[in-house]
Amino acid sequence: MSSADGIRQGIYRSAWVRKIARVLDAIPHPLLACEIAPNYVAAARWSRGSYNLAAHSLVPLDAGVLRPSAVETNLIDPAAVRRAVQEAIAAVGGHGQPIALLVPDSVIRVFVLHFDVFPRTAAEAIPMLRWRLKKSVPFEAEETLISYMRQAPREDGVDVVTGLGRLRIIKEYESLVEPLHAGVIMSSTLATLPLLDDSGPMMLARVCGTSLTTAIAREGVLCGYRCTELPGTLDTLNPRSLLEEIFPVAAYYQDAWSEGLRAVQLSGFGNRIGEFQQAMQAELHCPVAGLVRTAVSSGLVTSDATPLAEKELDSLIGWNLNRGA
Repeated sequence: MSSADGIRQGIYRSAWVRKIARVLDAIPHPLLACEIAPNYVAAARWSRGSYNLAAHSLVPLDAGVLRPSAVETNLIDPAAVRRAVQEAIAAVGGHGQPIALLVPDSVIRVFVLHFDVFPRTAAEAIPMLRWRLKKSVPFEAEETLISYMRQAPREDGVDVVTGLGRLRIIKEYESLVEPLHAGVIMSSTLATLPLLDDSGPMMLARVCGTSLTTAIAREGVLCGYRCTELPGTLDTLNPRSLLEEIFPVAAYYQDAWSEGLRAVQLSGFGNRIGEFQQAMQAELHCPVAGLVRTAVSSGLVTSDATPLAEKELDSLIGWNLNRGA
């Protein structure tokens, strides 16, 4: 399977896509998943049939050995990152089976595009997307892996969720799990989205390292997505600086959809969540809560997944919810 196929499968397997495209069990869903983040590597394996968590692991990464980027080399110390990945996978007994690889959001650019008319075949659609996005990504078209999916538009026409990755960057991550086969490659926040209750417009603000990803989902539709680099780690940030990054997505949604947010859920805020929660509630005028805690209290996270919830490994929990069972 090519890297492009891997990204495409990752996007198609998310919960909100299933509501739209109704693609159930269209591809194999690996029971082994590995998330690679700037400061840790986490792996989980689920039991065949029951999809209960069988084993999980968390291996820290030293600062600076991995620097997520859509353009430049990510593996500053390839040997150190590879050791951590292999240790995490070995701890869950994952050798010899396909793996879902969840990579930092900065690696895969995600766009929600609107077209009056959109081709039905990939042979026509891919060139159109390359042309539309050629000024939005800082690398050449021939280096780009593109995946896309249609979703329900707000008005007439077609909305297309498009993911782009630079081939050599994707191959860096694939090399870390060799000789395992990376059957799915997906950004970590896209894997996390099934934890959202999107029965109304719901925003997710997710911090990982120095990256902030803001996404809005509503009734099975990805309405907005933005990944930005923060000026520092969460420990050094004040709520106002974070709000300045989040507000453009909220304002865009309010203008485009003529309604406000129902709620905001936070991930990756650690012991500072209360501080940021208060600031966001005052600014955005809607309830703000922790993503994993909300999912646990609603019963979305099953008891066997408690170890993942305790470690705030939301993307691994979300990946299991993606299984299409």
